[in-house]
Amino acid sequence: MNKACDVLVVGAGPVGLTLANLLGQQGVDVLLVEREHELVDYPRAVGIDDEALRAMQTAGLVDEVLPHTIPDQKIYMINGAGAILSEVNPTTREFGWPRRNGFVQPLVDRVLLAGLDRFPNAAVRFGAEVVDLAEDADGVVATLADGGTVRARYVVAAEGGSSPTRKRLGISFEGETRPTDGIVIDVANDPIGTPHAVFGGDPARSYASIALPHGIRRWEFTLFEHEGEAEVEDDAFVFGLLAPHVPDPSKLDIIRRRVYRHHARIAGRFRHGRIFLAGDTAHVMPVVGGQGWNSGIRDAFNLGWKLAAVVKGLADDALLDTYETERLGHVTQMVAVSLRMAKEMTDHDPEKAAERDRIAAARTPEEREAQKRQAFKPQPKFDQGVVVHTPLPVSKSLPVRDVPRLAGSIFPQPKATDADGLEMLLDDATGQGWRVLTWNNDPTAFLSADRRAALDRLGARLVQVVPKAQLPWARKRATAGVTVVGDLGGEASLQAWFDARPVGAVVLRPDHVIAAECLTQELDDVVARVLEAARAV
Repeated sequence: MNKACDVLVVGAGPVGLTLANLLGQQGVDVLLVEREHELVDYPRAVGIDDEALRAMQTAGLVDEVLPHTIPDQKIYMINGAGAILSEVNPTTREFGWPRRNGFVQPLVDRVLLAGLDRFPNAAVRFGAEVVDLAEDADGVVATLADGGTVRARYVVAAEGGSSPTRKRLGISFEGETRPTDGIVIDVANDPIGTPHAVFGGDPARSYASIALPHGIRRWEFTLFEHEGEAEVEDDAFVFGLLAPHVPDPSKLDIIRRRVYRHHARIAGRFRHGRIFLAGDTAHVMPVVGGQGWNSGIRDAFNLGWKLAAVVKGLADDALLDTYETERLGHVTQMVAVSLRMAKEMTDHDPEKAAERDRIAAARTPEEREAQKRQAFKPQPKFDQGVVVHTPLPVSKSLPVRDVPRLAGSIFPQPKATDADGLEMLLDDATGQGWRVLTWNNDPTAFLSADRRAALDRLGARLVQVVPKAQLPWARKRATAGVTVVGDLGGEASLQAWFDARPVGAVVLRPDHVIAAECLTQELDDVVARVLEAARAV
């Protein structure tokens, strides 16, 4: 095969599949190659979060993904005696979706693969191994194992933690690998039947027991240094692990059993010229935090719109430098959190486990509530990149309040109405892509002709948010090109969001990150600064 494309994605895992869908959606000519002859059929990840579901919504696939999830899945962290150390049960819908969901990864991967059939500009080739990459001034030539070549303007390696591309480029992968392995056992016809997940910090042997959709249950056990593949294949050994959990392990319908290794590593850089690293190729983390899969989807979501903008001539190549600038800090935090949780729950020193139990028992009700709502999970917030930080407005029309500036964080997604009054999630009501959103104002009244023309080139949507009661009036008088959205009111509404902050306008990126926030009269100047930060041309 000798082919040319805009973007070559190496690896048909969830990150590569998601990125290919996002690029295909934007009209980018994308080729996805995978060295295996079919999708991996065993579950690795078991949790999908609200940010990732919002990415699936953006890609137009969330309705197909949801049947393979358990929404609002609780997690109980327990000790060796079964006492609850902490409970994780966030019920917020800040981004429009449940914050924690169990899921079956292979079925979601199939949804992502099938999603590519929507785009004539997206192609997939299995059994295609990339054995060399040669970069020149115009792009990258990838040589395949069968002798074929692919010329692409950009390459994204999303081929897993053992990435040949990362190694070929000589990019470091610093961090740590735990000296002991773990075993995953997946069982059909769940013999427990409860909907939650349990992480057992038993100093005798740590474990996890996780309910998954479609009657599947996963167990994970720590293996000790003298245990390995041979024991995993021994039914007596596996049944011995499961005996404390079920009445009769011999009657379980075991789907698969696999050995895995715990890593916590981050690549030294995420960009090498025209080649990018994403997902496990760029970072790996312990499974306890449930954020490895989700962190990879964040990579795809962050990089996808930027690649599309550059390929389509809407932004300068320098925009792509912001991928590493924005993602590296957050993923470093996530790896640290996951590693800390893994050490707390898998430490087999009885004295350390007892000290952990004492600390958990002494937590205040406020600390327990913070654990419950998953306050330990760092939210993405960018200080640099495609973000404009504006000073706190000074106005006697505003109360003085100590509120955080939210530029660089993710904008919420409450329910709203479209112009016809139909209730739906905000992103569906406004449409996807760049958005300039103003409260109770026509945004065109604050934008110059030059600024509107620049936003039009980006395909940006101008959105006027009004209370639902005003919707018929505003709809009749809306300026051409302005999308009118009705706010439903209440604690989680857009009105409540604006009421709590000294701003009347926000500029939102295609990945729903707040590029800037300001008073409406400042909008034209702030949009100009956002366009500059986005390297718009």
